[in-house]
Parts: sequence; C-alpha cells; structure tokens
Amino acid sequence: MKQIFYFILLIAGFSSIHSCKSLLDEDGNPLLDLNNTNGLSGPRALYREITDEDTIAEYQYSGLLVTKVITDSASITNIMYSGDKISQINFNGFLDLDDDGELDKDSISYTQLFTYGNGGRLDKISENRSIFRRPPPVPPATTPGPQTLLGKEKKQYEFKYVAASAKLDSIIGKSGIDVAGTQFKFTEYSRTGFTYIGDNISRAVNFIGQLTGANGDVFQPPVEKYGFDFYAYDNQISPFTLLPTAYKISRIISTNNYGESHLFSPNNPKRVSLTDLTTPIPTPIVLSTNYVYDPQTYMTKGYGVNYIYKPQ
Repeated sequence: MKQIFYFILLIAGFSSIHSCKSLLDEDGNPLLDLNNTNGLSGPRALYREITDEDTIAEYQYSGLLVTKVITDSASITNIMYSGDKISQINFNGFLDLDDDGELDKDSISYTQLFTYGNGGRLDKISENRSIFRRPPPVPPATTPGPQTLLGKEKKQYEFKYVAASAKLDSIIGKSGIDVAGTQFKFTEYSRTGFTYIGDNISRAVNFIGQLTGANGDVFQPPVEKYGFDFYAYDNQISPFTLLPTAYKISRIISTNNYGESHLFSPNNPKRVSLTDLTTPIPTPIVLSTNYVYDPQTYMTKGYGVNYIYKPQ
C-alpha cells in the first residue's frame, strides 16, 4: 500500500524537493522560457524537471554526457563513463525508501558498478550501499548527533532482453545486509517484467519477496505484487529520450520505483495506473494528464511537472 501512496504523489507531480531556481543554466545562460512557444531548434539536452514551486532534478553535463544530477535536499548523483557508456554511479544524499512520499531522515551513500555484455548491452549492476543516521540528542544537548553509520547493504541487478528485439525484458534485483565478520548472502528479491506496445512500455509487473537457502538463491513466493500500466501514448518525444538508459535504470532501481518505467519509452503516456495485485479484487488507481509540447514535438509539461531544455 505504501507504493500506491508514493505512486500518486510522484506521478501527480507533487514531490517537493528544493527551492525553485531561475531559468538559467550552470553558466548563467538563459533557458527555454516556460511561456515561450517558439521552443529550441537544433540539438538539445534535458536540463531541469520542475513543478510550479520546486526543482525535482537538475542535470549537468560535460560536453554531450550528463555527469551530475542534483535532486532532493541537494542530493548528488555523480556519473562516470568508459567511452560513451556509464561505468559507475556514486550517490550521496536522501531517498524515499519507505514509499511514504517524503524523504527519509537517514542519509544514503551508494556506488553502482555497471557491467556490459555482448553488443554493449547492460548485463549487471552491483551496488554497495551505506545508511547513515543522526542519533538522538543526549541531554543536556538538544540537537541530534552527527550522521553515524547505521548499516551496509549489497545489491545486485541482472537484466534480460527480448531476443528478437533486444528490448529490456526483465530486471531481477537481489539485496542483503552486509555485516562485518559474517558470511554475506542475499535475503530479498525484486523481479520486474515489462510488456510493450510498439517501442513503448505498456506494463511493468513487480514482485517482491524473500530469498532463502544457504546461498540466498531460493526464491520464495512474493509477498508484494504491483502492476503498473501505461496507456494512450502520444506520438511526441519524451524528455527522457535525452538521458542514458543506464542512468534511467539506476534512477528506478535506487528506490525500486517501477511506476517510472515509462522513462524507457520514446513517447509519453497520457494515462497511468497502479494496481496492488495481492488484493482479492485488484482495483487500479488511474491518473491522467494533458501534455504540453514545443514546436519540435518535445513534451514540456505533464502530470504537474515542467521539463526545461538547454541547447546542446
């Protein structure tokens, strides 16, 4: 049920992140004004995702490559490359891991390493994550102590592809607590399969459950099941086509938020829904939007979020 609540907040564009900034890039150059219907011409990059009041994400570039993303509470994602492929992502900041629509008080630091296989397709992401917490004040002090290491986790994600089309077919994630002095094994899994209409993702089904066995490789029946559906795609260009697929995967798996699976699609869904598949009579929650586009057919507003571009 927590995923349902978070899904509503996210898709509706009500995520409050940090204060809204002027429509200038990091060099002080003016960006596409929200009230300007002329749009940009020529190559472009996605620069910001903003609501009417807040900035959700800001993308910074080195040449043509996005190298830094600034999100909630000045959280920083640094992106490294080997050639033109993402090889490592480092994150430091805050996430909403309990899906209640608000950032957790614990801070997160993780490093993701990317492994590619035949044809340059992403095969695996390995992640080491540390969680930090500020201990409560000790009287007579009235302020919490400094961020202190609370625990460590290891995660691993494997990717399967449709043989005929090379489209992403499924993501299998495993995670476990990393305790010093003990043998590590994975204890939880997340399995997600994707369905397509043309090149657009029409459905993502996410299963969450426990891993057992001496080596943590026995999948138990799922305890959570969610269906995310994406309908009525337009034929205009999604802003997220301008971001690397490997980054979009990292963004989704960082909080297991498959309500954003439409990020993989070249077009934009006008209706989205989430269904808790564990209920006796699954009832979808459906949301819809009317998009705004620029003359170059890039989407500039939808679900309460404005997308700001800059010349590339």
